[in-house]
Amino acid sequence: MLIAATTIMAAGSSGGGSSFFLLIILALGVMWLIVIRPQRRKQKLQQSMQTELAVGDEILTAGGVYGTVTEIGEDEVRVEIAPNVEVRLARRAIAAQLTEHDPVDESDAAEPEDASDERSESAVDAESDEEKPG
Repeated sequence: MLIAATTIMAAGSSGGGSSFFLLIILALGVMWLIVIRPQRRKQKLQQSMQTELAVGDEILTAGGVYGTVTEIGEDEVRVEIAPNVEVRLARRAIAAQLTEHDPVDESDAAEPEDASDERSESAVDAESDEEKPG
């Protein structure tokens, strides 16, 4: 009787150990979805914002100072915070880019900006061909 009770307890405890292990794995998965994944997405957005930075962009620093980018270096940026007042900042210190850039669509870049320009150029070419003998 004593042997049967210990066998049942051992079987029950091994099932509890595997369910505890599954619970730990599930908790780690939830933590990854809630904490780690959004943090990585935020880091990628911050890095892309810093690489797309251009001269003339209005920015907000991590210290809360607004300014306009005047020069961009490899790891640092010069920012004008008042007329004739420039500061040198690390790129990491830029918290936000306030100037929005329009994404360039490849189909727009291939087409001429104005179709009337294209027609006027062809009309000029046609006139010059008429003037030439031959």
